[in-house]
Amino acid sequence: MPMQRRTFAQTLAASALPAQDKRIAAALLTHEAAPHLGAYLEGLAKTEEVSSVYLAAAGGKVEPLARKALGAKLAGAYRSPKELFGVHRPQMALVTMEAVLAPPAIAAALAAGCDVLAEKPACTNLADFEVLVEKSRQARRPLVLALANRVDPILLEAKRVVESGAIGKPYGLDLQMVADQTRLTRPAYHKTWVAQKERAGGGHLIWLGIHWLDLAMYLTNSRIREVAGFTANVGGQPLDTEDAAVVALRFDNGALGTLTSGYYLDRGYHSLVKIWGSEGWLAVQKHTHKPPLEWYSRGEMHKFDGPAVPAGYTEFVRAIARASAGLDPWPLTVDDSLYVLKTVFAAYRAAESGRTQSV
Repeated sequence: MPMQRRTFAQTLAASALPAQDKRIAAALLTHEAAPHLGAYLEGLAKTEEVSSVYLAAAGGKVEPLARKALGAKLAGAYRSPKELFGVHRPQMALVTMEAVLAPPAIAAALAAGCDVLAEKPACTNLADFEVLVEKSRQARRPLVLALANRVDPILLEAKRVVESGAIGKPYGLDLQMVADQTRLTRPAYHKTWVAQKERAGGGHLIWLGIHWLDLAMYLTNSRIREVAGFTANVGGQPLDTEDAAVVALRFDNGALGTLTSGYYLDRGYHSLVKIWGSEGWLAVQKHTHKPPLEWYSRGEMHKFDGPAVPAGYTEFVRAIARASAGLDPWPLTVDDSLYVLKTVFAAYRAAESGRTQSV
């Protein structure tokens, strides 16, 4: 069942400083070259709701970065989650690690009583994440993936439009998440964890396409029930992860959809979320169009530029910290996080088997 979410108005209103007793301590469990580490450090530094940060990172290269970003907010640095949680019990833990390394750190944070925000995919197979979900439920602590688009004002407005009935009943969805192929041509990239299936769990679909699968379900308030599709290495680079995926989707509200997920561009990103409804359509094209949101409803066009507020991981870290502090509802649940991973792994099964898969 969907959780209560922050409304668009609440997102804008969340700029007020929290009361001192609503500030929380956070743990950052990470390592050198962890995904989005710089963005997460910035998010923790700028989030007033986080009073202090305890770092757990093997090796000595992360601590100087953390001290530069966090300043006096960095309250301690440790070599491992075990060492950190042996001394401190922060309210929240942010885990950003390569996928194969993440499950033990997440388990340690849950055992220490932390609410957990984990960089996706946080696992290389579904069974490992299902174990973490059970630990989350036993501990009665939230575990959510970093699906940051859920607090983007553009997407919050798109959700409001769909929920208002302006485009009627959703009939179909066109989803596109395309990034640059240039990164795949670099020898240094070939050595990274995201280019190795054993360390990453998959390629473009589990790393970037997952965001758009989550948005499709979030915006339509409907779950994907069946998938069929293909994955491939169309660029021919020395990778054992896919650089391209196409997935057909059947939703439990009766809608059908398609997702194109791949590394095709020379640079930058292209994205599309288009929802066709009985009374019109809605399109979100953040990376290529101004305005980024428009919709057609009963003969009239509407456009939305969005407010002049930041989006991305900084705001998502703040949204999670406010939720952990009890100031706002959680923007997603452990069930949401589990379900989108189920969808991704079902798509991989469909591609491998050549058969439609239930989620």
